[in-house]
Amino acid sequence: MLRKSLLPSIFVLLAYGFWLSPDFKAISAGVAIFLFGMLAMEEGFRAFSGGVLESMLKRSTDRLWKSLGFGFLATTLMQSSSLVSVISISFMSAGLLGLSEGIGIIFGANLGTTTGAWLVAGFGLKVKLSAYAMPMLVFGVILLFQKASNLKGIGYVLVGLGFLFLGIHYMKEGFDAFKDSFDLAAYAVPGYKGLFLYAAIGILATVVMQSSHAALVLIITALASGQISYENALALAIGANIGTTITAIIGAMGANAQGRRLAGAHLFFNVTTGVVAIFLMSPLMLAVDGISGWLGIAVDNYTLKLAVFHSLFNLLGVALMLPLIKQMARLLNRLIKDTVVDIDQPQYIVASAVQFPDTAVEAVRQETSRVYDHGRDIIISGLGMSKAQVFAETDLEKPLNAQNKIVRVDIDDLYRRRIKGLFSAIIAFISEAAFTWKEQQSGTLHWMRDANTSIVEAVKSCKHLQKNMLRYLVSDNYHIRREYNQLRIRVALLLRRLEQIRSEHPEERSLLGLDEIRLGLLEWNKKQSLRYYQLIREGHITPEMGSSLINDSGYVADIHSNLLAMAATLFTDKERNRSAVERSLSLDDAELNEILGAAEQARRVL
Repeated sequence: MLRKSLLPSIFVLLAYGFWLSPDFKAISAGVAIFLFGMLAMEEGFRAFSGGVLESMLKRSTDRLWKSLGFGFLATTLMQSSSLVSVISISFMSAGLLGLSEGIGIIFGANLGTTTGAWLVAGFGLKVKLSAYAMPMLVFGVILLFQKASNLKGIGYVLVGLGFLFLGIHYMKEGFDAFKDSFDLAAYAVPGYKGLFLYAAIGILATVVMQSSHAALVLIITALASGQISYENALALAIGANIGTTITAIIGAMGANAQGRRLAGAHLFFNVTTGVVAIFLMSPLMLAVDGISGWLGIAVDNYTLKLAVFHSLFNLLGVALMLPLIKQMARLLNRLIKDTVVDIDQPQYIVASAVQFPDTAVEAVRQETSRVYDHGRDIIISGLGMSKAQVFAETDLEKPLNAQNKIVRVDIDDLYRRRIKGLFSAIIAFISEAAFTWKEQQSGTLHWMRDANTSIVEAVKSCKHLQKNMLRYLVSDNYHIRREYNQLRIRVALLLRRLEQIRSEHPEERSLLGLDEIRLGLLEWNKKQSLRYYQLIREGHITPEMGSSLINDSGYVADIHSNLLAMAATLFTDKERNRSAVERSLSLDDAELNEILGAAEQARRVL
């Protein structure tokens, strides 16, 4: 977004240009129409990002050459390296991509931008594009009025292509007319002074338009009309390449450290490539002449030679930087540190992820996993236990019974510092996600919201349980001490079992397996209630102790039911279709009680 101080200056310059030459209006209108076409195309491709684009990216980035290929093909297809950069930053922020893979995508996206130059120089300037634009706009607008999201997406793409073609047409026509009244070529600057000056102008133009494709089309049409010299056009192309990083930088402002590292890699690559290209301009121009002659490009066909140059210096940049990806990743990890704060903030949720359904789901899943980790740790410490005790594969009863001192922790403070901020951010993010309920991702987000609420409720139940537990665990009464130890052992065993489920391969996890745990909990609750009444009757505990036990066993049951509800989504919800079937087969509490009652009656008969 342009700074408030810059926007009025641009308006003043445009107004002066409109007053200076009517033909300048056609050029400006061409740029505006082209940019609008790019926005429409991006909107169209976003319609297909509800799972397709993200799943392609996940499958295409496990090798460096695949990352390069994905970046190249995605940018060639969408003609928007900016959209590819934003998607990559969103994926990295959601923890779906490593830094090296993200850098590979950026390198590939830079190569993908070269196809735009070839299309415009080789096709766009030789054909009357407005003849193709009109049918695209007509069919595109008709599709925009359809209800199906995929048809709307195709409509946006067609409208976008139509406006792109119209924009190129108006820019070409505008420059052809403009040269009769005003010759920009008279302001050509030779040598390195001109290279740096026009590179800076290219950077500025791209920052203002926030599109290197639009800047490149403007450069090519101006070059075709003879409004700029060939050498200055090459410098402008280098500047456009550097200026395109502004979109990635803006996209990374709301991202976590990983997203900022990728934006830094993008900036470092483009600036380094641009500087190298400027200082090697003479040998690069000789190489362009040789390649052009081999390809049969005429000596004076400067627009196609510009496309050759654009491809050549981007290939040179990739060749120089590709062997240094790992070193670059290490350097960026050292320079851009993860923020350490007293109050936990989201690590995976970023504003740009809302635009991509599968990315949004994965970001919320990763953040919910952090909420569970914090909630689990609060419950363990709140009940006077340690993670080492809970997750060791040994008997819990002996070490817990041997405790003669229980340290009280402030659950309210831990909740405020470790969970509240994350929980609020997740709820706000889910509320902002503009997905229709016809999409599967919306249902998953709904379950994720419930999973977060379940974790918070479990922590609250632990807080209520803590008061009496800390009091009675150090009581002189052996029986009350033993019963409260059994309550926290029950919680610890559940946490241990959930951790085992979590560590299993996703294919081995089953929502139906949680019913067994829930059934065991219901049976245990019934037995415990009878046991407490028996302890009171036999005088082992006072009625006051018994009422506390009954209430607190209810809090344990709440912790169990909430954590099991959370696990049903967070640990076993990877496959949407499978989990939907399992949810339909999963038993509710009434059905579990019915099974338990039938089993009890069968035992009595026997």
